[in-house]
Amino acid sequence: MAQPLLPETRGKLTADAPLAPLVWFKSGGAAEWLFEPKDLADLQAFLRELDPAVPVMALGLGSNMIVRDGGVPGVVIRLGKPFAKVAKVDDVTLECGGGASGILVSSTARDSGIAGVEFLRSIPGTVGGFVRMNGGAYGGEVKDVLVDCDVVLRSGELVTLVNADLGYTYRHSELPEGAVVVSARFKGQPGEPEAIQAEMDRISASREASQPLRSKTGGSTFKNPEGHKAWALVDEAGCRGLTIGGAQVSEKHTNFLLNVADATSSDIEALGEEVRRRVKEKSGVTLEWEIQRVGRP
Repeated sequence: MAQPLLPETRGKLTADAPLAPLVWFKSGGAAEWLFEPKDLADLQAFLRELDPAVPVMALGLGSNMIVRDGGVPGVVIRLGKPFAKVAKVDDVTLECGGGASGILVSSTARDSGIAGVEFLRSIPGTVGGFVRMNGGAYGGEVKDVLVDCDVVLRSGELVTLVNADLGYTYRHSELPEGAVVVSARFKGQPGEPEAIQAEMDRISASREASQPLRSKTGGSTFKNPEGHKAWALVDEAGCRGLTIGGAQVSEKHTNFLLNVADATSSDIEALGEEVRRRVKEKSGVTLEWEIQRVGRP
């Protein structure tokens, strides 16, 4: 099949780029194309000139994602250093690049005396992913702190969307298909750096104690159903430690799947589906995937 002609770019464009090294599970196929734009104008020009039929997907730190073994068609866009800056706008607001990590956002907030975004310290991802998925943990969610965000649409147009435009629900937004979040404004409240650091330490310790952080994992696998904790349903269905191929349900936290022995992405996804089947059979509850599954099987 003939490759579509891709636009000229000042950034880095790689054909048939392996994605396994870029995602937490360390599994899955390659991107047909991986594009790392040099700056905002480069990203806009590339998308404006790219054949509208070519699919586009943004990739952050690859924590909440299964890249299927057949790889990802079209263009995967990864925002690097030019999009990873965080700066104080006023006493309670931060301007955050779409490629900035939760750790950078929360530590900049601490240094700026801005409380209320400590929970981002515990989410392994970037601002773009947080905004898209309404990232949350430890009682906080992005919808509680987001003022607005700048987004490059699939057409290359740059638009600003306010919180209400995103139609936030639990781990979901109405962000347009193929759109890339390039920056966001988060608003907290005044706080003392020492108290903010203490809260971040508390969250880190809690996460370390309860989650398999040293493993190849994708983070929380299933959404918490109304009135239930996903991990408890998985545990009650007898799935703690369950394995398929090289994939295993974590014994430390049953809402985490692990790549313990060179698992393929199909091992991991099949294990997740078997867990869903057993939970449905045991409790009557249908678990919904929280992890994004992308690409061809």
